[in-house]
Amino acid sequence: MFGLFKSNPTKKMRKQLQQLQQKAMEMQRNGDIRGSSDISQEADELWKKIQAMEAEQK
Repeated sequence: MFGLFKSNPTKKMRKQLQQLQQKAMEMQRNGDIRGSSDISQEADELWKKIQAMEAEQK
């Protein structure tokens, strides 16, 4: 019952992941492929952290 009031730690990380993916897409559209790949790599690392945290919670 009290677990209802706990904050989800991955929720904030998922929002940050979505922002990174959006930024990478915009950079790619503007022709900054190198910057886009850097941001995409950062997003991939964040995704791996999210998956690891969710695996621990189960």
